[in-house]
Amino acid sequence: MAKRKMILDLDTGIDDSLAIAYALGAPDVDLIGIVGSYGNVVVEAGGQNALKILELLGHTDIPVYLGESHSSTSDHFDRMEVSANIHGQNGIGEVDLPEPTRAIEKESGVDFIIDAAHKYGKDLTLVPTGPMTNLAAALKKAPEIANEIGNMTFMGGALTMPGNVTAYAEANINQDAEAANAVLTSPLHSTMVGLDVTLRTLLTKKETKQWRELGTVAGEKFADIVDYYIEAYKQFNDNLGGCALHDPLAVGVALDPSFVTTIDLNMVVNYNKETYGRTIGDDNRLNEPTNVKVAVMVDKDRYLKVFMNYLTALFKANK
Repeated sequence: MAKRKMILDLDTGIDDSLAIAYALGAPDVDLIGIVGSYGNVVVEAGGQNALKILELLGHTDIPVYLGESHSSTSDHFDRMEVSANIHGQNGIGEVDLPEPTRAIEKESGVDFIIDAAHKYGKDLTLVPTGPMTNLAAALKKAPEIANEIGNMTFMGGALTMPGNVTAYAEANINQDAEAANAVLTSPLHSTMVGLDVTLRTLLTKKETKQWRELGTVAGEKFADIVDYYIEAYKQFNDNLGGCALHDPLAVGVALDPSFVTTIDLNMVVNYNKETYGRTIGDDNRLNEPTNVKVAVMVDKDRYLKVFMNYLTALFKANK
């Protein structure tokens, strides 16, 4: 049992599934729970996908909770068409996985985050890879957890390049810019793993072929899921030759910050109409102590080696 404990806050699509696998494969952390969010899919579907992936990987011991079903400023969530194109209608590349034997937990995901922060304190690592709605709600309900959580590393944002849903906004931040702003301007210290580094970190069919050759159900299913993702990426950038490891890179950086080079900033998230979702330095806090580390470069080769070692060993063990 590891001293470090991790919660993943996911809108479980394809790269979220890879993030789950990375967390399970890492030897130096215990994944103690998953909080479902909306984004790639609706929150209920994301929760079920997380349970299916956990069962595929032999970890029905890990609970899944549902978080908020829509942004902090709306009363519903409409899934974007691009999400269905990239992740498939079912969120996991149209790959059919058995219905999970474990049910979603009755406690809310927001309360689970708060309870875990109180229980584990600095040993807790929280990795949101979807909208920040759940974390913002937890901070609003229990502001003291901003000083209790030991590590918050999130996948979202773009600082040195354009967004992927608008010229300004990355998809996760764009889902709830107000919530993201509340988190990043709170006392909570965090690390941003945005498009600046995730689009440099690619997985190709060369790697998924290695998973198929394991001859295990887990290896075959994950190869099918990721090959769908790779093909979907061609719609948007046929030059990449693979798919970006957005969410699993955030998990990797949470456990080993040396994968990336960061700059220290105080950040703000714009939520005006013209630049909604832009993540940028806060010019009102230029001379104040900083609370956000922004990843701007990544040791992609070393990360990919660790990623493949962790996931291949995990898939090999789950026949």
